[in-house]
Amino acid sequence: MNLRPLLPVCPLLLCALCACQPDPPVLSKDAIALRDAGPEDVVRSRLRGTDVELLAQDCKVFRVTRGPDQAVTLTEVLAPPPYPFFTACQRQSLRQEDGAVVAVLGRMAFGAGGCCATGGTWRTRDGQAWEKISERTVP
Repeated sequence: MNLRPLLPVCPLLLCALCACQPDPPVLSKDAIALRDAGPEDVVRSRLRGTDVELLAQDCKVFRVTRGPDQAVTLTEVLAPPPYPFFTACQRQSLRQEDGAVVAVLGRMAFGAGGCCATGGTWRTRDGQAWEKISERTVP
């Protein structure tokens, strides 16, 4: 059987097949940040009867709100106090502990050794109000 006459049609069939499949939704910057976060940077918990999802990113803590079609919105709920010079996030983590979420954040000043120019350890029991429990950044 000679298939040579069908060769010009094959690319057209391939294009038609590709056009039938919907494109995957484009992820927002917030959705990508959540997708790429490490396990120590995300906590999903039930605090005071409410489901809470928190993300640590760049030494800040964000509340995660999920919407339809993989929509994600991040709202900042905690950040260390500002520092007068340039800093970089040296350490961050979130963990569950005794009905609360504990955040450890530490920013190091550029050119300085060790950690941390600003940061500490905070605790929340509702995902919104945070209390500083230590100046130390070691979990």
